Amino acid sequence: MTTRVYLGLGTNIGNKKENLTRAIEKLSLALGECKALSSFIETEPWGFNSCNSFLNCAAAFDTGLSPLELLDTTERIERELGRTAKSSNGNYHDRVIDIDILLYGNTIIKSERLTVPHPLMQQRRFVLEPLAEIASDTIHPVLAKSIKQLLNEN
Repeated sequence: MTTRVYLGLGTNIGNKKENLTRAIEKLSLALGECKALSSFIETEPWGFNSCNSFLNCAAAFDTGLSPLELLDTTERIERELGRTAKSSNGNYHDRVIDIDILLYGNTIIKSERLTVPHPLMQQRRFVLEPLAEIASDTIHPVLAKSIKQLLNEN
């Protein structure tokens, strides 16, 4: 059995287009064919100051991995692409790649390692815009609103 998952990807250092493309390639090798991929959009940094703009996108995959196996996979791919540290306690910084699990089917998870749906996605236009491109009618399982509605409210 597989579950449709939506991932948010971002990068603001190095060759940004190549960083996103390589991340999608590695995710496809680990998870299977990418079912939908948004446009790459350029955005300003969120939550910290940087002179480096971001390139963001959203991608959909069908996976048989559990949520924690998916998290382990995305973190491994981040490390393989050169990410050295995750942001923590609201301390954000420049990064070669960031892969966030936005939605894991309709599953709601609140654990020490993982919160799904992503707890800040409804506040982040750089997440909602590309996600709405590929999943506008998908319903946020906690807020009970479509991605399109959340984007329009943002």
